[in-house]
Amino acid sequence: MHLAYPAVLAALLFCTGLYGVLARRNAILVLMSVELMLNAVNLNLVAFDAWLSRAAEDTLHSGQALALFTIAIAAAEIGIGLAIVLAVYRNRGTSDVDRLRDTAEGHDPDSDATGRALPAPAAGEKAEATA
Repeated sequence: MHLAYPAVLAALLFCTGLYGVLARRNAILVLMSVELMLNAVNLNLVAFDAWLSRAAEDTLHSGQALALFTIAIAAAEIGIGLAIVLAVYRNRGTSDVDRLRDTAEGHDPDSDATGRALPAPAAGEKAEATA
């Protein structure tokens, strides 16, 4: 098999994972996108290892060894990442990355730009807003 096929597939997988990291708001989907990016790197490592081992006389297979290390690191990352996401979800009640970033920076959704609390709407205004 030619080297271009797995390289193009790995590039598509990596771009899909990158889009998922940049566009998703759910922390679990972001972790899944990071795993997709790591799998694209693994595919490149194994493809280039197979291509170079045919060209070279020695068959060290260092690309496959690096892919195994990447798989081990990805397993540890997903285990720790899911534990952190579950702990944050239990404390904050959400896994939305944008809302978590706002609360970490000290922004309250019920305050203005200066940090002062916004006045509560009157009963009539609240009824109009829900209608």
